[in-house]
Amino acid sequence: MVLALALLIVFGIGLFAGWEFAGGKSGNATPTTTVPSVSSGSSNALQTQQEIAIAKVEPAVVRLNVMTVQGEQVGSGVIINANGDIVTNNHVVSGAQTIEAVLSNGKTVPAQLVGTDAAYDLAVVHITPYANMVVAQIGNSSQLVVGQEVIAIGNPLGITETATTGIVSALNQRITESAGITIPDAIQTDAAINPGNSGGALINLQGQLIGIPTMGAIDTEFNTPANGISFAIPSNIVVTAVQQIIQ
Repeated sequence: MVLALALLIVFGIGLFAGWEFAGGKSGNATPTTTVPSVSSGSSNALQTQQEIAIAKVEPAVVRLNVMTVQGEQVGSGVIINANGDIVTNNHVVSGAQTIEAVLSNGKTVPAQLVGTDAAYDLAVVHITPYANMVVAQIGNSSQLVVGQEVIAIGNPLGITETATTGIVSALNQRITESAGITIPDAIQTDAAINPGNSGGALINLQGQLIGIPTMGAIDTEFNTPANGISFAIPSNIVVTAVQQIIQ
């Protein structure tokens, strides 16, 4: 059976199909799987790591309310330096007439577009720095391994400061958005990512930003979200693009 998937760009408006994936399965044998036991101690340790990582980065994640001629669209962004620069996806701010950032403390402030790198679907917006502003620490995405725990933080469906957990499902995925933009070396994860998560944070258990969530997959046969298949732009690409935008 062939399953066709397309990508859902995860901001507040619209479906964008542009990449297809064909997967097949053959054979009727039923594999025998041995499930390793997990001690309550290791489970508690993981939960503690997740809680610390989320607390470290969540204050640096903002909601972006973007007004365009078509109406309002909602996305996420991450404060990346003490100057008040915020990285997000280009498709979140594309066509913006006005941009507002909703901070983790609930305050809404105006934001200005600094520049974009449309080739990588990235953009930088700026806010005035404020007291006790938290800046996300950027990690090295080249050190990621398949199977490691990750956490997505953003504003899915406009629900602010939401965190979901998962693993790195695959690395070096080449994905193409509907507009023909190709993201090389994308991170695939099964952490739940929904409309509104675009431009938010994908972090490791050390609380480091290792990717910017950009899209999820939908099953084009049924036009429904494909569970557990989402993608993020690696932090190493983000660093290079942001340096070029703000220089």
